[in-house]
Amino acid sequence: MTQNKQNSHSVSIFHEYPLPETNATLVGYSALITDYHLSIPIPDLLCAIGAKHKKYEKGLWRIFTPRHTPKNTLYGHLTFALKYEGLELALLKVLFEQIDPSVWREIILSEPTGLYSRKIWFLFEWLSHKKLNIPDATQGNFVALINDKLQYSGPSRPSRRHRIYNNLPGTPDFCPLIRRTPLLDQYITLNLSQIAVNHIEKTHADLLNRASAFLLLKDSKASYNIEGESPPHNRIERWGKIISQAGQRTLNLEVLEYLQNIVIPDKRFLIPGLRIEGGFIGDRDHLMGTPIPVHISARADDLEQLLAGFFATYRLLKESDYDPVLMAALIAFGFVFIHPFEDGNGRIHRYLFHHILAEKGFVPHGLVFPISAVILKKIASYKEILEVHSKPRLEYIQWRPTEKGNLEVLNNTIDLYKYFDVTKQAEFLYACVAETVNITLPQEIQYLKKYDLLNDFIKNYIDMPDKLVDLLIRFLRQNNGQLSKRAKKKEFAQLTNNEILSIERKYADIFLT
Repeated sequence: MTQNKQNSHSVSIFHEYPLPETNATLVGYSALITDYHLSIPIPDLLCAIGAKHKKYEKGLWRIFTPRHTPKNTLYGHLTFALKYEGLELALLKVLFEQIDPSVWREIILSEPTGLYSRKIWFLFEWLSHKKLNIPDATQGNFVALINDKLQYSGPSRPSRRHRIYNNLPGTPDFCPLIRRTPLLDQYITLNLSQIAVNHIEKTHADLLNRASAFLLLKDSKASYNIEGESPPHNRIERWGKIISQAGQRTLNLEVLEYLQNIVIPDKRFLIPGLRIEGGFIGDRDHLMGTPIPVHISARADDLEQLLAGFFATYRLLKESDYDPVLMAALIAFGFVFIHPFEDGNGRIHRYLFHHILAEKGFVPHGLVFPISAVILKKIASYKEILEVHSKPRLEYIQWRPTEKGNLEVLNNTIDLYKYFDVTKQAEFLYACVAETVNITLPQEIQYLKKYDLLNDFIKNYIDMPDKLVDLLIRFLRQNNGQLSKRAKKKEFAQLTNNEILSIERKYADIFLT
């Protein structure tokens, strides 16, 4: 294939995605996918040229004006993509593999000091681990690889051979990317970490300690509930203790295996540590037990390389000023998509939110954001943003069922777990963090203040043990300030009607006004 491949790009539907205009033409990545029959998951955003002299967006389409039309060549469409669409590493990897290296050498030497030719040169060698027969660049200003207006960049590292600043937020073996969106920019501008600090500074230390303890248990229990489990209280407390220590140790495989050991104490029915077989999430056919996956885990043979890249990317971002919530999304969702363990991946995935936010100093010291509790409230959206990543990738994974009711992946799928877009997941996580900071945390602090007021009233009014006072307040809360008939006859049968009425009125004054 040469760089002058000429195909018609005027289509009405692209891979089941209708174009907004019947006479629009594909450009950039959509044109390259068409021209070179690239077998990759379709990017979340696509571009086309419309007839109008006005740019607009509709669904996943960004429509550009006729004056944006690139040359109908490999270099022309790739330049357009890098300029307006950002980096799609999985797509670029397949494109580089499909076209003879001599073509890429010809493109780069045609504009040896060009901005986009040098980006293509760097990306080819970075993704393919192959060095083109081109001498090191000696001219041209150093330029950033990622356009910050399109995607969030990582720490800048100079590549003198290409005169490029490599600001990818990852390594060749693991590099998810996050698109810059108005919503994410808005969340970052809010400075939610400082808002949390402001809440804390207004709160007495004893009250804050009680709030933290409650939120810790709430998050631990919710993380199990998300998995459909209701473990005994001691397991919830044990996992809560682990969450409270998040961020204190640098992540590595030993730490992750330790976490799995805490999550799954009974090893009789699984092999601990990294999987040695395939894995999936989904159902099974009721008659044959055949897997019906909604997510297929990375191949066991690929786990060593993927996790080496995963931890290298973690270390890279840990020492940078990359936004903590974006890093938490990139690392935690990357982990759960790889799904390296036979069981326990979901709870460790949610632990990683806590770990990154604590380690990066986003969460105030001594406090735990109950992110799992917020996720539990948004469980439908949580499942959706997991499946929006996994389901489109199923058609690119060839597999067969095994006799054990598992599955075996037959083709090379490692790049599906190395390179992907995590924008939707980052927006979801930021929404959970915002709700934690703006609603959950202040509500819990306010509740404890009100609790203390009612607790003091009851103790001054009636000589009652602390344990019974706590039970009384919980009953009132559960029944909207009214003591139930059952409670009046059983636990609080010794209270008079006047005492009950006084307590209910005080509850209403404190909690309902």
